[in-house]
Amino acid sequence: MAFSLNLPKLSIMGQGAVADSIEELAQQSIKRPLIVTDNNLLELGVLDSLFAALESKSIEYYVFNQVTPNPTANLVRTGYQAYLDNNCDCFIAVGGGSPVDCAKAIRIMSANPGDICDYNGIGKVVNAGGYFIAINTTAGTAAEMTSNSVITDEENKVKMVIIDAKQIPDIAVNDPGLMIGLPANITASTGMDSLTHAIESYVTPGAHTLTEPTALEAIKLIAKWLPVAVKDGADIEARDKLACAQFLAGMSFNSAGLGLVHAMAHQPGATHNLPHGVCNAILLPIVCEFNAAVSPERFRAIAEAMGANTSKLNDVEAANLSVKKIRDLSELVGIPGGLAELGIVEDDIGGWIDKAMSDPCLGGNPRQPSPKDITELFKRAM
Repeated sequence: MAFSLNLPKLSIMGQGAVADSIEELAQQSIKRPLIVTDNNLLELGVLDSLFAALESKSIEYYVFNQVTPNPTANLVRTGYQAYLDNNCDCFIAVGGGSPVDCAKAIRIMSANPGDICDYNGIGKVVNAGGYFIAINTTAGTAAEMTSNSVITDEENKVKMVIIDAKQIPDIAVNDPGLMIGLPANITASTGMDSLTHAIESYVTPGAHTLTEPTALEAIKLIAKWLPVAVKDGADIEARDKLACAQFLAGMSFNSAGLGLVHAMAHQPGATHNLPHGVCNAILLPIVCEFNAAVSPERFRAIAEAMGANTSKLNDVEAANLSVKKIRDLSELVGIPGGLAELGIVEDDIGGWIDKAMSDPCLGGNPRQPSPKDITELFKRAM
């Protein structure tokens, strides 16, 4: 099978990107976008530049601002009803992964039959839906340019991973000015999420000549600039570099795939509504140790991208150093030390194993685990 590199039709980066995206929207045959966001962003005025740009083009809109972290299937259904009730015909998502994923799922429902839960898995979306602009306000998920959306099926307590290139927005927008003042804990969480994307996509068997350089550059940028942005949320250069890093990581994993970290992190996120990036960050070094047993040479490159000198080390020693660099970065930016700090107890683990084994991300892992392996890895993450 030939390799596919899946990207938005247009990606706009840098200050002023929001206004430029609306210039593009005004050239389309649209009448009324549904703006999908969360109420905090609305109240903080993050959408003001978007509203001004839309109004300058006399484009009417409706704001659906009910999105919460880890959006649920019921939230998607509510958003879809808002789309219908307000005669909308296209989409603008503003936020991090939660608003963008919610908008992707509403868009699926607007153009395809059945319920959103019917689309859990890979390649099930038939029709793309209306024109879609995704405006990113964090530097982590790369949801604004990827083919993935993650929606919690609250009835079955599982995170659905919907993977289909038809979900990719028409325009991906990254304006670092919108990220100024993002709280340090969210900056850290989203940054470590992006690092996980880059590392998993680099070590997966699906990695390709077109994805490996972007993954390594993302790792390099995150290692350098994430501590800067956590320390000073108003550093516009750090915000810009991290926006580019998460986009590069998205370019990589969107085509190469992810792995065991995500397959495991989705489970506590679904059952305990925990921040996805924090779960990833806690699990990342533990899973990297597990994977390094079969591909230590890949982890040498990761260590070097994070600033280590591995010239006097063998592959195993270099891989161990990469794990240490990941742990050191997590500690530096304030990631919790284990799942127990998030309220998880060992009794929770048993209900996660089968779901992790069936998660669509697992297939991309370089070392396929047994249920016993996953159980032990979760215990080590406590």
